[in-house]
Amino acid sequence: MVSQYLFVFAQAHDEFRIPELLSAAELHKISITFPEEDLSKLDVSRPFMVLGLENEDDARTLAKRCILIKSVHEFYARGTTYEEVHQQTRDNLALWSRHIPDTSFKFKVEAYNHSIPQRRQKEIVESFGFMALLGKIEMKNPDIIFSCFEEYPDKRGTTRDKLEGDGKFLEAFFGRLIVEGTARKLVKTFDVKKRSYYGNTSMEAEISLLMANQTLAAPGKLVYDPFIGTGSMAYTTAYFGAYVYGSDIDGRQMRGKEKKPGIVRAAAQYGVSQRIMDLCTFDVTRNPWRCGELFDAIVTDPPYGVRAGAKRLGRKNETHRPSEEYICKRLSGALQLNEYYTR
Repeated sequence: MVSQYLFVFAQAHDEFRIPELLSAAELHKISITFPEEDLSKLDVSRPFMVLGLENEDDARTLAKRCILIKSVHEFYARGTTYEEVHQQTRDNLALWSRHIPDTSFKFKVEAYNHSIPQRRQKEIVESFGFMALLGKIEMKNPDIIFSCFEEYPDKRGTTRDKLEGDGKFLEAFFGRLIVEGTARKLVKTFDVKKRSYYGNTSMEAEISLLMANQTLAAPGKLVYDPFIGTGSMAYTTAYFGAYVYGSDIDGRQMRGKEKKPGIVRAAAQYGVSQRIMDLCTFDVTRNPWRCGELFDAIVTDPPYGVRAGAKRLGRKNETHRPSEEYICKRLSGALQLNEYYTR
């Protein structure tokens, strides 16, 4: 049976929210029911989304893998007014009635694009008194946390009083916290500035993690980075269990200046050095690969722009080379002449 869950997303990389969810769902064989069949119609600019999942374990799995998930909640109600939210909560009594007798709890009230004053937070919590919860109020270690969110319009860089527009939200959501997004902490773990080896064009951690997720990186997978550079993509992909093979036209970027190769040093910092299979120097346009499928995925940040422009090996002007036909004729004539003089 499909149940509804409220997903709260980080306020970054809106366009990656759905692709990352779909990738994680495909990897873990999780079925997700979206509010729209045509995913292009979904408003990904909003940080809240109600999705259908088969069970809470699926929600925990997604939160453990998806970088952009801040938290997942069992969905109880939504509305443009608290009257609507309260009525829907009453209608969904079957979802939360089991927590009435003796479950310790606390309420958490938050807002998007706004700060709710303490006084009104208290009023919001007290407005849910109709739930008649008999359990102990526990602020530090409750058995469950009821979450209430208010969504406000984007300020778009305008300056206004902190309390201006308070209560004039677009929509409010209410539910029970299932899991916090544990994968979000990886953004700090792979912070480029904390890395033992990086370059001027190293990809930032959050994008590297998102790209690793979209390759479906997992134990047993073999992933190739043809423009590995300083290895930003390799570390995140290997962290999720995949084996990584990398190459670059300039071996100095991979090696660094110290005796131990830079990528190997940084990989050891993250505990994934055993998953970096090898690093080779060659032009990917003149690669040594045989025909046929070899890798499960290719992930890369190709060179572009002025600072890291594309490079290739070979002649600049191929038209100066003699044609194969011309070479064969000259070689044939030379052999005949040589045969004549050696008789």
